[in-house]
Amino acid sequence: MNSGSSQSRLRSIATTLAVALTLTPAAAAGCDSRQEPDLPSVQEKMRETHIYGQSKLRIGVATNEPLMGELRNGQHVGFDVEIARYVAASLGYEGDQRLEFVPVATEERIPALQGGTVDLVVSSFSMTEKRKEVVSFAGPYFVTTQEVMVPIRLRGKISTIEDLRNPDYKICTSGGSTSEAELESHQVRALVVKTVGDCVAGIRAGRYDAVSSDETILAGFLARHPKEFEIVDLPFGTSELLGVGMPIGDPALRDLVAFFLQKSYQQGRDEEASPWQTAYNRTLGPWLKAEKRQPQPLEVPKLVDFDDKAPAK
Repeated sequence: MNSGSSQSRLRSIATTLAVALTLTPAAAAGCDSRQEPDLPSVQEKMRETHIYGQSKLRIGVATNEPLMGELRNGQHVGFDVEIARYVAASLGYEGDQRLEFVPVATEERIPALQGGTVDLVVSSFSMTEKRKEVVSFAGPYFVTTQEVMVPIRLRGKISTIEDLRNPDYKICTSGGSTSEAELESHQVRALVVKTVGDCVAGIRAGRYDAVSSDETILAGFLARHPKEFEIVDLPFGTSELLGVGMPIGDPALRDLVAFFLQKSYQQGRDEEASPWQTAYNRTLGPWLKAEKRQPQPLEVPKLVDFDDKAPAK
């Protein structure tokens, strides 16, 4: 082999190595990019939701559940309403001019979401596997239990689940509720009405003897009639996880609501005054015996928040 040919081959090898060394960092960068993609932002998620561009956010709430969701002097108040306002403001719908509260009874919550009457439901809405087949949930934002409330005249007479089965007593609950299903599972025959408020009014009128519902809802009616009722702690054995309901076909909205509930939860963990704790202290707190903290939401996505993109001061 002559010297010219050898020099030509060496130049070719050197060129190939130089190109390879140039491409290696780029290839590595591409690999890293695939391993750690950019997180979607809150704004990007918002554009995927069905509420994007809407002038108002429609939220289904109760209007006859003291401490939770109540219409008082023309104003919607209660713990659920406070959570609804926080979620709405986080989504960019701050102030009553951007909100429309839609009254929904217990049995109306799912049809309202399916029919497009509301965008969200924040109304003592228990997250169950059966309901997850037809609507979507973010949460939980509260964990409660099922209890029974009796009039003072029956104090000590209704204190066990066996007492509830006594045909001499008329037990009332709201239709479409988890309490209705729980009573049925314990072979307790219940008279089903539209709202827990109807049960309470019926007890005061002598038509019923007890009402069963979530502890949070019963606490509200106890606060309204503190000298007439007492709550009986019965061993139903199940916890109710209250969540924000939304249409099952809008996963982006579910992700956003879960993200903002997590943001409030983290504020509480960092010992800050979280929106959740403020809402609880102003409503349920004085009436529930045990100290409560916001539960951690489930299935929270990783998103880039508004604040994360704000310039540092």
